[in-house]
Amino acid sequence: MAHMRPNLNEARSKIVATVGPACDSVETLAELVNHGVDVFRINAAHGKIADFEALLSKICEVRQVTGFPVAVLLDLSGPKIRLGQLAEDPLEVEVGDELTLVRGETANEARELVCNYPRLIDEVKTNDQIMLADGTITLVVSETRKDACVCRVQNSGTIRSRQGINLPGVTLSVSAMRPEDVENAMWAARNDVDFISLSFVRTPQDVTTLKDLVSSLESAALVIAKIEKREALACLEDIVAAADGIMVARGDLGVEIDVAETPVAQKRIIQVCCEQLKPVIVATQMLESMHHNRRPTRAEASDVANAILDGADACMLSGETAIGDYPVEAVDTMDRIMVRTEQMLKGQTSAGGVKVFDRVHPITSAVAHSAASIAQSIGAKLVVIASRTGGTAWVKSKQRDFIPTLGVSNNPATLRRMCLFWGIMPHFIQDIDNQQHVYERVCHWGREHDMLDLGDRMVFVTGTGIVDNTHNLVVVHEVRGQEASEASV
Repeated sequence: MAHMRPNLNEARSKIVATVGPACDSVETLAELVNHGVDVFRINAAHGKIADFEALLSKICEVRQVTGFPVAVLLDLSGPKIRLGQLAEDPLEVEVGDELTLVRGETANEARELVCNYPRLIDEVKTNDQIMLADGTITLVVSETRKDACVCRVQNSGTIRSRQGINLPGVTLSVSAMRPEDVENAMWAARNDVDFISLSFVRTPQDVTTLKDLVSSLESAALVIAKIEKREALACLEDIVAAADGIMVARGDLGVEIDVAETPVAQKRIIQVCCEQLKPVIVATQMLESMHHNRRPTRAEASDVANAILDGADACMLSGETAIGDYPVEAVDTMDRIMVRTEQMLKGQTSAGGVKVFDRVHPITSAVAHSAASIAQSIGAKLVVIASRTGGTAWVKSKQRDFIPTLGVSNNPATLRRMCLFWGIMPHFIQDIDNQQHVYERVCHWGREHDMLDLGDRMVFVTGTGIVDNTHNLVVVHEVRGQEASEASV
């Protein structure tokens, strides 16, 4: 298979695709990468560690086949509360029907409900809402007893075993990480998984708990906090500060808060992430109709486009790639929408001066900012950042300038991390300390793939070694066949 990525015309915005039965062959996964996938999501809510290991093995093979360092995100299911086994499954309910929530894992009578969180009966109060199946059915608690609570159905529909339960406005004592979440996070940390996301985050401490676990296992995995609870919105700035990145999980968020509030909440979350220089993923139902159709609705295309215009670093496909009929078409469609939308961003740069970022030296931030300005003023074809940890590429991605940027490193984990950074194209070069070697390899790569021509200018961001762990050198380089002219700035 020809190595198709990275290339200068691909979307700057990143695509996260969920792996599932519809795409879990090496061939299909490789095709998804070549159509634009940057990160594969493994949903820990479906499967066990043995299943995750099998998928990770396939993804490692895909990296070899495609030559692209596609990243992996393990999505921990968190304290998702679900119904247990119904006595009558499915159960049809009408407005005004009375249902009783009792303790246990299996219901004994048709009008009984059970759930996987035994303290729920103790923590709900009269008039609290209990929402089932992503909010399609609403129950209101009419009476609480010692071992049961009576609920009245507000709208007719079908209830099935193990459907999700949401409790908007109800404060629960459930832990942010269940034992299986801890076990799955430990597996991810030990197996070089690049990103670990935590569901139903409510406080910054939830994020810190996972980060402490990951770092105790000497893993460099970045922790992504999923915003899908009203409590998280109440302390959003602190959660963003604690996390390495954020996911706007609109499915549960749209049930926990009024669905009419969700678009504004999404914009606010993205804005806070942009201010704090944290990558942000927008998720859930982005191209939902492509489960069974080759084309999305116009509203879905607009949804993806608006997420990009708001400042999202990535958009995520869930069932569209995991269980849909057209996983490759869904990725290709999202990529095309991103490329077209990004045309509106051309010529724009992020407002304000250099933003200080605690992951890199202040000099590095200033140099990365200056490199973009120089590249723009001389019409450079490419910016090249040589990096061991990816911190400089992280800063560059948040500047949101439109000049293609190649993030080069000899560290595979760093390259995979760059897969979530907007506008950064990861590329392996062995000796990144040898500036001449880096120039030659980039020129060779660009000429070989018809991306660079004679006379094209490139701006390199490197270090002199005088200041430790700092990028303090900008070099302008012009492609001149076998010879190269350069000027240090």
